[in-house]
Amino acid sequence: MKFSFIVILLLVVNSVFAQDKNPKNKLVQFSGIVTDADSNMVVPYVTITNLSNKSQKYAANYQGFFSFVVNPGDTVMFSAVGFTSKTLALPKVIVDNKYTAMVQIKSEVVYLKTVRVNPWATVEEFNKDFLSLKVADDDMAIAKKNLSRQSINGMKLTLPRDAGEISNANYRYNFDRMMNVNMRQTNPLLNPFAWGKLMQEIFNGDKARSSEQ
Repeated sequence: MKFSFIVILLLVVNSVFAQDKNPKNKLVQFSGIVTDADSNMVVPYVTITNLSNKSQKYAANYQGFFSFVVNPGDTVMFSAVGFTSKTLALPKVIVDNKYTAMVQIKSEVVYLKTVRVNPWATVEEFNKDFLSLKVADDDMAIAKKNLSRQSINGMKLTLPRDAGEISNANYRYNFDRMMNVNMRQTNPLLNPFAWGKLMQEIFNGDKARSSEQ
């Protein structure tokens, strides 16, 4: 009985050590950074699929960094929009409990087919629209239209005056006002005393002429 128990215990211990030596049961921390193969710039938010572990998916961060647990020998695929997918097979024997790699993926150029757009379904519709097409005015016609009296009057009503126009208008207003005040003060025809003096001179002249006769 004791012999049988010892044999079973040795078999269990041997099985445990055999599992530890099996690389498939070893866990490794797989870390790295995904970059563009052409520009060496990091590629953010890359989708990482472990094809050897039920297609379990992981994601890199916005700096292209990733880190997750794998088994030695697993096959990992890196994919991103606008890039060609890349498959990476990890070494089957990894001595340490961690493994790092710099993964580079190439930009994918997609050539689209030429698309020809036809706005008219038939030639008759094209001819109809072409004949009813309104031809735009040339530069001379546009200039005459912009300089017409109607266009200028409309701009006067809508466009505000600039600083130069306001300054000139104020200058003319003040000048006319000053001239009107001066004319009222110096015009003898508007002075009643000047009228009286003028009438007195006329009477004196008439008397002088009558005495000479």
